Amino acid sequence: MIEKVLNYVKDNEASYVERLKELLRIPSISTDKTCKDDIQRAAQWVADMMNGCGIDAEILPTAGWPCVVGDSGPVDGGGPTVLIYGHYDVQPVGDVSLWNADAFEPVEVDGKIVARGAADDKGQVMTHLFAAEAWMKTVGKLPVRFKFMIEGEEEVGSGNLRPLIEKYKDRLACDYVALSDTCKFGPEAPAITYGTKGLIYKEIILTGPRHDLHSGSFGGTIPNPGNVMCAIINSLKDADNRVTIPGYYDDVQPLSAQEKDAIASMRFDEKAYLEMLGSPALDGEAGFSTLERRWVRPTLDVNGLFGGFMAPGASTIIPAKMGAKVSMRIVPNQYPDKISAAFDEAVRAAAPAGVRVEITEHARCAAYVCPLDHPGLVAARAAVEAGFGKAPVMIREGGSLPILPMFKEMLGADTIMMGYCLPNCNAHGPNEFFHKSDLWGGIRTAVHFANGLGRRG
Repeated sequence: MIEKVLNYVKDNEASYVERLKELLRIPSISTDKTCKDDIQRAAQWVADMMNGCGIDAEILPTAGWPCVVGDSGPVDGGGPTVLIYGHYDVQPVGDVSLWNADAFEPVEVDGKIVARGAADDKGQVMTHLFAAEAWMKTVGKLPVRFKFMIEGEEEVGSGNLRPLIEKYKDRLACDYVALSDTCKFGPEAPAITYGTKGLIYKEIILTGPRHDLHSGSFGGTIPNPGNVMCAIINSLKDADNRVTIPGYYDDVQPLSAQEKDAIASMRFDEKAYLEMLGSPALDGEAGFSTLERRWVRPTLDVNGLFGGFMAPGASTIIPAKMGAKVSMRIVPNQYPDKISAAFDEAVRAAAPAGVRVEITEHARCAAYVCPLDHPGLVAARAAVEAGFGKAPVMIREGGSLPILPMFKEMLGADTIMMGYCLPNCNAHGPNEFFHKSDLWGGIRTAVHFANGLGRRG
């Protein structure tokens, strides 16, 4: 039966590219309120595509942009239910002069589809929709129940997703969540991401005198908020790049021998990595490899420093106010509430009495990790190998996906992350692209994923 589906996919490869281009031509920029009609149009395109192949789909309103939900229906003999998550909204274009063509007029260059949203996430989410369509067109049903939740607010923080899930919790009930919004490890290295870091984002404001002061007349007599900010930031890490906040590492679990060996065995070219980033040298927590630092070790980074005199030329002042933005990426088993409070205590402890300290939190979410022996993950590994002809490497991600712990909390479901774009696909940047071969490989993978779950029952 699956051969019939795969033959259908093969016969429709060119059609899939053209239909993806239709969706890519819709400028569904969720940050731009003037794109309201285009966002509605993109949601309708997705819903029509599902309904057109027999998947019951509906556009659900939210307090912001709408969400498309679909259901392939129950299957004989039961089996797990999989909720496919994705998003149809895209990032703004940015500097149009950096694009080689109109960002919303997709072009093919060297086997790549170049357009805004090609990789993030229209191209990747369509792998699942095209695979489901192939099953419906050839067999008349899927071997396992697939539900779909394709939202329009991922690029603006998914602020209305939690209320949507709360309202439609029974309708969205599932055993697993699956998404394709991550990357391969390299051009010839398909990957499954099984963990992401959490995030705590803080803003520190230090206030000293009522207004800026002459540094000659008053320097050396009161705390300078600029000097104090530098001292506070410096106090947060030691010479080995370890975070000095008391209790920061208390709950960090060491890597298992299996994971450590797997990471060490990956072919990672540090020289090429530096060339890609344009950095002259590597740095990070002592005693860990670059991949370990990226994926499995907690970090703390200054994201911005501001205040005082910043215009061209010179102005000899003691600034009245200084600010800093600091983010912490935390790992599984670290508790966001605990780390957030510890950060505040450490900053206040490092500040002298002569400055007033204000700390604002902009973001907080937990890390997420899926057990390596999870049955959905086992099925995904077999599906990726069948779809791409090569076993995937198991990787973690240094970024954060707040939706993953939310799915676990609200639906009780772990998330399987199968990503098909390249790490350098220029997501959020100019000339974003998705290889046609990875589009087709992703469709084949999604076909095998449904088949494998159906066979496992």
